[in-house]
Amino acid sequence: MSNTQRVTVELKNGKFRLAEGLKADDLNPKALILYSAAQCAGLTIMGMLRKDNVIPKRFEISVEGVLDTPTLAAESRYRSFNIAYGIECKSLADQNTVSYAVREAQESRCGVVAMLKMIAPVAHEISIVSSESVNV
Repeated sequence: MSNTQRVTVELKNGKFRLAEGLKADDLNPKALILYSAAQCAGLTIMGMLRKDNVIPKRFEISVEGVLDTPTLAAESRYRSFNIAYGIECKSLADQNTVSYAVREAQESRCGVVAMLKMIAPVAHEISIVSSESVNV
């Protein structure tokens, strides 16, 4: 039996906020590590996108960590992580720029994600969609 912690942040008014109205004070110390990774990745990605004048319509990052104990305890340690990026672009042209920024943040530019990789394996998934109408 595994114990999974999950934190989701959403881009709202230019800042990443915890989903469902949660505040950082609502999180346990293990979940705060996940929150830090989501914030770091999000800020890193948005910094790159701003340089290209790309602003996503919707942007959500969920970071999940599996602990090595059946219940949350002080001695619990993460044994794996998964980061899910969900982004809605305004146009098809923005998708390549967004994809590049997410991969760069995930692979090398986000220091907190790099630290997670030193703790346990980090998997990721990327979902990028466009709301642009396509004329056929």
